[in-house]
Amino acid sequence: MTVPGAGSCEVTLGEAGIDPAPERASNAWADFLHSQADALPACDFFETVTLSGARLYVFAVIEHANRRIRILGATAHPTESWVVQAAKNLVMDLEDAGCRARHMIRDRDGKFPHVFDEVFKDAGIEVVLSGIRMPRRNSITERWVQTCRRELLDRTLIWNQRHLLHALREFETFYNEHRPHQGLANARPLHSLPAPIEDPDRIAHLDIRRRARLGGTLHEYQHAA
Repeated sequence: MTVPGAGSCEVTLGEAGIDPAPERASNAWADFLHSQADALPACDFFETVTLSGARLYVFAVIEHANRRIRILGATAHPTESWVVQAAKNLVMDLEDAGCRARHMIRDRDGKFPHVFDEVFKDAGIEVVLSGIRMPRRNSITERWVQTCRRELLDRTLIWNQRHLLHALREFETFYNEHRPHQGLANARPLHSLPAPIEDPDRIAHLDIRRRARLGGTLHEYQHAA
């Protein structure tokens, strides 16, 4: 396809700086995510504010394959040394869990120093940058951030950094071990689906118990054996 140029000249879309097949790039990114999902974590920062007005930055990582979330920390000052140490801790956690990550998705936030990428490079993990103002490139992480806000932070009055970390750890455990995920056929990141109960007698005598977390902000339900 061509576009009108100066005078009687014509130039191609590529020469005009326009992607002639924008959907092709989108499909390529989707294919990359699908092919690398088993070894593809993604990370991001998000902000929250305490009752005193202090702004804190939460750093979290999610694995694409099983949706497991890791809260790496929260700080009012995400300095280079703090971010790099968080990266080193993550690499050790992934190794301990037997997760052979090959890529790490992150955005172009200035909180990520060059040394951050070097930590993963030394571990054999390639850092992949998402596009500028393209949240869909890191959509799984973005959806988790919205879930964390909707189910936890929007319903909790955060006193300080210590309280925030406590609430986030509780939510991390709840999210990984109890909360069902549609993308996993309603399984949980760290637990597969239990065998269905088909015996009518067992169904008639189900004893479902509820456990509250964080003073009732979160609820877990399970059958009492």
